[in-house]
Amino acid sequence: MIQPRRTRIQQKNSEAILEAALEVFSQHGFRGATLDQIAEVAGLSKPNLLYYFPSKEAIHVTLLSGLMHTWLDPLHRLDPEGEPLREIMAYVRRKLELSRDFPRESRLFANEILQGAPRMREAIEGELKALVEEKAAVLRLWMDQGRIARVHPVHLIFSIWALTQHYADFDVQVHAVLGETEPDPYPEAGLYLETLFAKLLAV
Repeated sequence: MIQPRRTRIQQKNSEAILEAALEVFSQHGFRGATLDQIAEVAGLSKPNLLYYFPSKEAIHVTLLSGLMHTWLDPLHRLDPEGEPLREIMAYVRRKLELSRDFPRESRLFANEILQGAPRMREAIEGELKALVEEKAAVLRLWMDQGRIARVHPVHLIFSIWALTQHYADFDVQVHAVLGETEPDPYPEAGLYLETLFAKLLAV
């Protein structure tokens, strides 16, 4: 069945709800967030919000579905035909840029995982797992060819996730520790992570 096209106002309100929900969910997590909070941030009444989304879970699932595409794109772009170290460093940079540009989305994802991924488990065990296995095979081939040092390829990907997403998920801690000496941590973080992984993978 073809869904009717939304009017400009409907599209604007839907986007406002999702933007507000991202703010509320990233601060309070799924369990701590309420429809009343989301409606208030969106500047809409709760009945108006429910016209667009039937439940808090429906809003959350919509956000997570869009986030999965954004989150997987940097790994999709790891080119098997490229120069290994250059491709890995580009992946590290892209993941760090995601943390810089989409910190709320990163925290939303982290909160979902901490809760046991009840709304994302299928995507994690399906699309994400398949992509990691595909790129791990590429990394393993480069190792077999002697082009990068041999390490566990999946744990290499995990470590890139951990060391880049930290800057979004623990933003308050990062800025509290660095203070005024480094108000923007990302340039130095990028240089440090490239040096770290270059040394780890050098042959």
